[in-house]
Amino acid sequence: MQVEKNKVVGIDYKLTDGSGKMIDSSTDHGPLYYIQGTGSLIPGLESALEGKKSGDSLKVKIDAKDGYGERNDALCQSVPRAQFESTEALEIGMQFEVETEQGELVVTVTKIDGDLVTVDGNHPLAGMELHFDVTVKEVREPSAEELAHGHVHGEHGHHH
Repeated sequence: MQVEKNKVVGIDYKLTDGSGKMIDSSTDHGPLYYIQGTGSLIPGLESALEGKKSGDSLKVKIDAKDGYGERNDALCQSVPRAQFESTEALEIGMQFEVETEQGELVVTVTKIDGDLVTVDGNHPLAGMELHFDVTVKEVREPSAEELAHGHVHGEHGHHH
């Protein structure tokens, strides 16, 4: 069975940056399962997997525009420290969900300067060239419930 729209796909992967530094891997948590064509993966990787079958391995270089997008400096801003509920434990690297006009956005604290806190709403991998080493482990039909919900259920996915 081939990877195509609405098929459940399980992949093992290693993700490195342009210099070969490891960013993420499925080694510690087993294959990543998703439904092809639902936007669960970054566009460049989903596109590279289209038409592959179980057992296929591939190395894919994905430019930022087909990954997590280019960095957008407008998503970085300084806000008063008082806007945070717990100002005592505030640390660089902490992430918060904020409500914006475009919906929810996860921001990361990148700088704390007295009463000003700089937050960055870019995805941590935005603007980066990504290198995936992927092996397709499984391709199967989704259950009706998985298809209706747009994600994988059960042992390899999300539970309700």
